[in-house]
This record gives sequence, structure tokens and C-alpha cells, in this order.
Amino acid sequence: MATERRDGEVQPGFKWGPFTMRIPFVHLRFSLSDMLQGFAVAGATGLALVPYFVALLGLSFEEAVVMAMIHSLLISFSWMFFGDPYAPGWLTPAIPFVVAFITAPAYVGDHASQFQAMTALSLNFALILVVLGVTGLGAKLVKIVPNVFKGGIILGAAVAAFLRVTKDGDAANVFQSAPIAGTLGVLVCLVFAFSKPLQEIAIRNLTVAKILSFGLLPGFILAGIVGFFTGEFQFNIRWEILDVGAATISLWEKTSPFVIGWPPIETFAASFPLALITYILFFGDLVTGNEMIEHAQKERSDEKLDVNSSRAHMATGIRNGLMGITAPFFGTQGVLWTGIQVVLLKRWAQGKNKLNSIYDSIGSFYLFGVPILFLLLPLVTLLEPLLPVALAVTLILTAFACATLALSLVDDATERGAMVITAMAFSLYEPWQGLLIGLFTIIVLCGVKVFMPKTTENHTDN
Repeated sequence: MATERRDGEVQPGFKWGPFTMRIPFVHLRFSLSDMLQGFAVAGATGLALVPYFVALLGLSFEEAVVMAMIHSLLISFSWMFFGDPYAPGWLTPAIPFVVAFITAPAYVGDHASQFQAMTALSLNFALILVVLGVTGLGAKLVKIVPNVFKGGIILGAAVAAFLRVTKDGDAANVFQSAPIAGTLGVLVCLVFAFSKPLQEIAIRNLTVAKILSFGLLPGFILAGIVGFFTGEFQFNIRWEILDVGAATISLWEKTSPFVIGWPPIETFAASFPLALITYILFFGDLVTGNEMIEHAQKERSDEKLDVNSSRAHMATGIRNGLMGITAPFFGTQGVLWTGIQVVLLKRWAQGKNKLNSIYDSIGSFYLFGVPILFLLLPLVTLLEPLLPVALAVTLILTAFACATLALSLVDDATERGAMVITAMAFSLYEPWQGLLIGLFTIIVLCGVKVFMPKTTENHTDN
């Protein structure tokens, strides 16, 4: 049975330094609905980059699955070992930038150089996060980043994600590979996540509310069923257990800097602008997560959710550092999975009789940190046809959320125009070029005054 919590306090756990470890069935309980959703949605989404690993980086299917499993294990560290009350996920808006970066002429076709680039990106990002987290400078740094520039980066990520989903021959283009099932699945997930009319119906209809409580799962199930009957999805089930040992050894030999060599200084320098850009995205996720928790906290006085931005910086930095030397693919170690955080917090806000602790929900969704799914090839291959759907859903939902967030950051028409130009520069050019074009555009059109901190603002994310 989970350790009992005093009313109004933080869920108990083992303190170590600034972090708190919570052990399944000791500090958190089991939640069936969250487990079912996590098994399908988190599993399929965690495997969604497997086509990229195979097509772009030259990994075998087994090696790609092990890489995805390592990423999922590291993601589970956030809530289990570090104690953050977030549903962690990818830095999804950065992934289109990352793919463009490693498919540049300097890296394309040279898989060792691509993995070195991923290691350089991951270690640069980890260094930024740990330094800013330990010193507490993160919030102060973002104060000088004007809303128009942040909006340009976020909107640029949205545009890049939409372009990636619709690009011919891309692994994320499910509309091309499975036009009926893929379109239906993505549409249902989008409606379930953001439709205001549907949310209003759920308030009055318990059946609709119950369906919505499963988040993105109904969309995935519907896509799989339709895809089977239309012939768009071919299910080739492999009845075996993944040979983790062999796949891990071969993955290590292909990806780890301890084997293929450490990135040269030039690669660290070339990747640093993208690491800085990703930090802005990270900060946006962090602010979004904190605001979501603050809003939900009003409904639950019995459990205090302890948010600490410095701790989140350090925890995410540690995960990125570990990922960079074991299974490097940048963008897979972020602080927040926005769509799932919304779903889990909504359930938590219904009261203690529905869910004792937010960690019950997060822990069950992530299967208590045990990636059983990745080991069972029958389940992996069952979900394999749905991987393009999972990737498309992740990119489109993130693009939609980023677009709405970016457009809400500025009210001035000139700043909004500069933001759009900056966004297009980030989505069409290399990160450092987009950075320079965006800065030049904003300074010329809006003036340097936009870079001055506004002392009248109450929040650093505005």
C-alpha cells in the first residue's frame, strides 16, 4: 500500500539532494485507466521515432527498438528518481529542427557523424540546463528574450512540424501512407485533445467524459481497426522476445562516443545554436507545465504539487547527458508531454476519491518505469503499423499547441508580422541562420526596446 500523505502536504518519498525518489506501491498506487492508456499511447509514441532511426541513421529494427526503450527509461527517471510532478516527454518542436540538422550535407550518409552530432547536441543542451539550474540563472536569462522572439521560435517549430508531417516520403507522412486510417486517427486525437464543444458535452455526459478520460487511446484504436479493414496497415506479428543483449551491444558499437569517437570541436560549435533554441522551447514547456499545475492545484488542497524550476533544469540536463553517451538522438528528453499532462491533471483534479496522488497517475501511465512493451515483439510488431500515426499525432498536436501559444504571446501587429517572418526563417533555414534572420528582423521592425525586461510583468514567460 502506498505511504499515506498528510492533508495538504507533498506526496512522501526518499529525499536525495534536491530530488525525491518515489517507489511504486510504496509511495504511489496503481491506476488501471492510466496504465491502459500509457501502454498503448506511450508505447506507440515511444516507438514512433523507430522509422527515423532505421531510415536516417542506419539502425536495424531491433537496435531502433532498444534505442527507443532507453529513451523511455530515461524519461521515467523524471518522476521516479527526481520527483517532478510532470508527465515527461520529448522536446517535440525541436525534432523537425534536429532531423534537418542531421540530414544536412555535412552529415547525411555518414551515420557515425550523425550520432556524433546527436551527442554534441545532447551534451551542449545538458550543460546549458545544469549550469542554469544550479545557478538559478535560467529564469533571469529568459527575461531578456522578448515575446516576439520566443513566439517566432515556437511558431517556427509549429510550421516545421506541419511541413514534416506532409513531406512526401517522410516517415511522419501518414496521410500519404495510410490516407483513410491515418487521417481519421489524427483527426480523432486532435478533436479529443482540443475540441471545446466536445469538452462541454463531457461535462453533461458521463459516457463521453469516460471516453475522454482515455486521452488519445480511442484515436489509436480506431486508426488500427480502420487501417486493418482498408488494408492500409499490414500486421506482421513476430512471436518472440527481443534479444536485448545482442541489440544493445550492436547499438552501443554504432552510437556511443566511447566507441565511434567523441564529436570534434567543430560539431559542438555547429550544434550550439540549436541547443540554445531548444532551451527556449524547454523553458516554454516548463512554464506551461507549471501554469497547468497551478491551475489544477486549486481543485486539490489535499496534495501539494511541488514545482521547482531549478530542479527540473538539473533533472532534464542529467537525462540528456546520459542519453547523449548511450543512445544519442536529441529531442527525446524533455520536461513535459503537454497533451498527456492535460489528461492526467484533469483526472487528478476530480478529487482524492478518484486519484489519491498525481504520482499514481503518472507512474501508472509510464508503467512504473518498466518498459515491458519494448521487450515483447508481438506487441511491438502489433503497434508497428501505427508508428506513423503516433508520430503524426505527436507532431500535429504539438504544432497546434505551439501555434496557439505563439499567437497569444503578442498583440502588436508589427510584432506579430516580425514573429511570422522569424518563424519562417527557423522553419526554412539552418538554426543559426534562422537565429540571425529572426534577430535582425525583430531589431529592424520592432526596435531594441523589445529586448528590455518589462518590470511591470508578473511572469517571466510573458
